[in-house]
Amino acid sequence: MTRWRPLAAAALALLLSACATLSPQQVREVDAVVAARRPSELSCAEPRRCAEPSPLRDLAARAFAESQPQAPRHYALILDRGTDALLARVNLIRSATTAIDLQTYIFDEDDSGRLVLEELLAAARRGVRVRVLIDQLSALERVETLAALSAAHANFEVRLYNPVLGRARIAYWQYVVAAACCFRTLNQRMHTKLLLIDGAVGITGGRNYQDDYYDWNPTYNFRDRDLLVAGPAVTEMEADFERFWTDARSVPVQRLADVGRRLLRQGVPALPPHAYAWPERAEAMRRDAADADTVRQRLAAAAIAVGPVRYIADSPRKHEGEVRRSSSDELRALIESAGHEVLLQTPYLVLSKPAQRMFRQMRKRTPRPRVIVSTNSLAATDAFIVYALSYKYKRRYLRDFGFTIYEYKPFPGDAPIDLAATGADRPRPPPASRVYVNTDRSSVLYRARYRVPVDGAEPRYRTPLERENRATRYGSRGVNERVPLKRAGVRIGMHAKSLVIDGRVGVVGTHNFDPRGDLYNTESAVVIEDPAFARALAASIRRDIAPANSWVIARRDKPPVLSGLDYSLGKVGESLPVFDFWPTRYATSYEFVPGPDCPPPPPLPEEPDFRRCHRPVGDFPEVALGWKSVLTRIFTAFGAGLAPIL
Repeated sequence: MTRWRPLAAAALALLLSACATLSPQQVREVDAVVAARRPSELSCAEPRRCAEPSPLRDLAARAFAESQPQAPRHYALILDRGTDALLARVNLIRSATTAIDLQTYIFDEDDSGRLVLEELLAAARRGVRVRVLIDQLSALERVETLAALSAAHANFEVRLYNPVLGRARIAYWQYVVAAACCFRTLNQRMHTKLLLIDGAVGITGGRNYQDDYYDWNPTYNFRDRDLLVAGPAVTEMEADFERFWTDARSVPVQRLADVGRRLLRQGVPALPPHAYAWPERAEAMRRDAADADTVRQRLAAAAIAVGPVRYIADSPRKHEGEVRRSSSDELRALIESAGHEVLLQTPYLVLSKPAQRMFRQMRKRTPRPRVIVSTNSLAATDAFIVYALSYKYKRRYLRDFGFTIYEYKPFPGDAPIDLAATGADRPRPPPASRVYVNTDRSSVLYRARYRVPVDGAEPRYRTPLERENRATRYGSRGVNERVPLKRAGVRIGMHAKSLVIDGRVGVVGTHNFDPRGDLYNTESAVVIEDPAFARALAASIRRDIAPANSWVIARRDKPPVLSGLDYSLGKVGESLPVFDFWPTRYATSYEFVPGPDCPPPPPLPEEPDFRRCHRPVGDFPEVALGWKSVLTRIFTAFGAGLAPIL
């Protein structure tokens, strides 16, 4: 027993160090340090005069002018292209005169993240109140950056949501400690995403602040969607942000143990200039954002005039088991209202039990509504473990729920992606496993997924993928890598979360329609009941499921013998939480083959000409079969119990 005491003591020391927070005295001291160093001087005597004109901001003025107490007017703009979504953000930040509120799940220190951060700081310095709220697990990676931002300006404040172990950053071993001591808290994340300008214009949707979401990654980008809303409904978004900002889970960065101790030891560091991987691209974005004609032509001209807009959102009290109608309840009620068609887009097709019960009941209706699902293929997804569960339940989705499923291709032929902006054709050095950078005259180990120049060298490129469900990212480095493909290119993965009901209601939000959104994450969405808007949103989703961009999933050909036994054993295996090793699956992927006898549009899986006009391309098309395919099979067999957290 004696020999275990040193190990037990070491483990206890690690646990105590992981959980060590600032004392009340240290909190007062660090607040004083920050208050003393925060500048309050303004770069502009009159913020309204220094704000840049914005056709997007003008949409709000029109909306308020045209609104009546019982007949509100709004303008809605679907942001499909990543570069347009970034352009809208930069332009709106520059137009702000009083307040900017930003809430997000991921805020990275790559090119797009630093560009937005610089614009926010510039707004604060000209007199705009800027508040930034980021989920702790996905916040800015460097403690030095957070320390610098804590005292950047009197008008600028950053808070982190639900900081595990009272820290801004946690290492792998600290994550293990957190998972052991407080897994439920660790798993409860803020997935809500908002950008609010002067209480008049808001943006919400799937995008975080990272190059992958704005077509700025040279190897992998998300096909995502945001919605810009201008008009009275932004007041509801503002109130929701305020609930999060004032919640006890939202902690000023200087009061977190690692940031606070850094400030007490070394004072407030300067925020070093960012070394852009592609400076010309960032400068072009700044230039376009300052050009009102460009913003009007690319963005504002496409805005759709609509009536009432409803914003649905989970509050922070969802984590306390708050008894109220959640975003999941609201979305299920919308789906249940469908008469003839549900058009659903989600990157991760893993349904919660309430959602499965709902779709089973809808399947029994007469007439039953068609449910069309757009989601990721294994080749396109950023979360192959999650895909494995989707793969496991394909028979259930197709046969029991009546879904028509389309899986996004990794190299879509007609996607709203700005390939030229990715920089894929630019020469770059091979990625390194780690680099050393100089910060405050000290050598700091920093992962190479950030493009940090070393001794004047060419900026290094970060690894191409960062999973959104970061609560599982510490399991191993391997699970966060994409599956290998048979060919090279800029890979695209679906990340949009949208819904269209009967061509009359359109929904854009943050909810993946999955168990995490039901149980753990806070989510939000904008609901617009307007035929013109619903048609535009449906057209965007239908473009994603076109043959050039997606494979269709359908029943595979029956085996020549014992087909009934094969089906029955596959169904039994699917129903088991483990040991699902039956080698064949009910469904596989099909590619449309147009021709004189098969003109577009392609026939649906239940139509007689389907097999004549489609060819099977296997369960995992475009994937170079290897270890990841084996892992997919393993998680198909054993991973059902992980569904709630994945």
